Amino acid sequence: CIVAVIFASCAGTNYSLPRHNLPETKLILQDGNYHIVGQVEGEWSATYVFGIGGLSKKALTNNAISEMYKNANLTGSQQIINVTTTTSIEQWVVYTKKRAIARGYIIEFEK
Repeated sequence: CIVAVIFASCAGTNYSLPRHNLPETKLILQDGNYHIVGQVEGEWSATYVFGIGGLSKKALTNNAISEMYKNANLTGSQQIINVTTTTSIEQWVVYTKKRAIARGYIIEFEK
């Protein structure tokens, strides 16, 4: 029974819409004025032992979004749209790992 408790884990996922603390840019997307270049993703994780260490959920998510922008290598008239974040928790008795993934689409405006 003790072995089962030690090796048991809990996991959860939280799908969320774009955060209100993202930089706000108003884009006018009309037929023919842009095309989708691709999808981009950024990931960040934090480790906690006995609940100590790591980052807050907000900081974890913001770091994942920062990584996404870094991975995008935006140039010229490119922008990221439809940003979503996913957080997951992997928990063992004394060890917890939280992970945040940010995803979005890179678009480029026609000239």
